[in-house]
Amino acid sequence: MRVRGKLETLNLKQKNKIMKQTTNAIVMIRPVAFRMNEQTAVNNYYQKVLDGLLPSTVNAKAQAEFDAFVEKLRAVGVDVTVVDDNLETDTPDSIFPNNWVSFHENGDVALYPMFAENRRQERREDILDTLEEKGFEITNIMDYTSAEEDGIFLEGTGSLLLDRANGKAYCALSPRADEELFIEFCEDFDYAPVIFEAFQTVDGERKLIYHTNVMMCLGETFAVICADSIDDKKERKMVLDNLKDDKKEIILITEDQVNNFAGNMLEVRGKDDKRYIVMSASAHQSLTPKQITQLENHAEILSSSLDTIEACGGGSARCMMAEVFLPRS
Repeated sequence: MRVRGKLETLNLKQKNKIMKQTTNAIVMIRPVAFRMNEQTAVNNYYQKVLDGLLPSTVNAKAQAEFDAFVEKLRAVGVDVTVVDDNLETDTPDSIFPNNWVSFHENGDVALYPMFAENRRQERREDILDTLEEKGFEITNIMDYTSAEEDGIFLEGTGSLLLDRANGKAYCALSPRADEELFIEFCEDFDYAPVIFEAFQTVDGERKLIYHTNVMMCLGETFAVICADSIDDKKERKMVLDNLKDDKKEIILITEDQVNNFAGNMLEVRGKDDKRYIVMSASAHQSLTPKQITQLENHAEILSSSLDTIEACGGGSARCMMAEVFLPRS
């Protein structure tokens, strides 16, 4: 049964405590063999082949973009834990850790089932060890990965948009976001599910958008969303009503802006708890002056060039940052 409408999405505040929506701490994985992943290209229509570039050149460009991005985040006081990918595993998409893991305020870590077989190798226990060495506390691991055996997937905060403060989780269903598993996650973590389908036009056909975080971003006081991608009018109204009920300023973006990764933003905290909206240079450049003003009313924009990563990986700034909400000793 598909859960729809307001009734299911009201009044499920997280148990007795308002959760933080943004964090100062993130994990990022530095690529060592970045390339276009042929296993994800079957339903990620944002990936492109960069003709004439050697794999080593693509990786070197991705590393340079990654390093410059990390430097910008650290310069404003974001606590970035960088872990190097390793060459032993064939993990061309390791730069996007938010798809396989999420870290929660109660000390829970969730591990997610991945659509592409070579992405399953990205899940590494030593990354959790690194966080514990930094003083973060992990009390429990919720492991959903056995769903892979049944061909069922839910790709972390790519599939899940968590409104932590209001206890809601938004999910655009796709081959990489299973409805039943999403509802199970919501029951385990006390979120009210907001379920819909989002589409993009590919060669004149409407196809499901593979990850929710491509067409939507949730900040503390705003939401960026490509409402036009939700073809079903009732679903579109239901999603927008949920955002309005939670007093989010809604900033609408177009499908063309989604193609420039304008939906793939993340709000983080820097020094002195200052809020930043992080995005790629292409996303920033695609925004209108009005949209930029709207966003800047909520937080400062921080953008960095991620052209190679976006073209070959089909993901952008938000996908590269796994937020860490774990308690810290």
